[in-house]
Amino acid sequence: VQLQASGGGLVQAGGSLRLSCAASGRTSSNNAMGWFRQAPGKEREFVAGISWNGGTTRYADSVKGRFTISRDRIKNTVYLQMGSLKPDDTAVYLCARGLRSHPSAERHEYNLWGQGTLVTVSS
Repeated sequence: VQLQASGGGLVQAGGSLRLSCAASGRTSSNNAMGWFRQAPGKEREFVAGISWNGGTTRYADSVKGRFTISRDRIKNTVYLQMGSLKPDDTAVYLCARGLRSHPSAERHEYNLWGQGTLVTVSS
């Protein structure tokens, strides 16, 4: 199984982007999925997570009300709709598959990672 993230780019502050994470290979839709991000010189941090059926979501406080995570189980794809972007949102965004059916904010609860897509927000 591989995860391929896409959709990153350069956007002005206040703008929007939608990231996608497509799973390929022998995929299972029974796992939670998550988005993390890592800015230069900083630790990787949790951004958003979604349960296996999309019924439960959770967000980091820093993105609540601005970002929305969703998934299409038929397409094996997870999305992160980002709005009201700020320069502090600049980072490489990575998607990950959770070990369990409900999302965790802890890195060690995810065992498969995509390669990341760069989001740059200019002021």
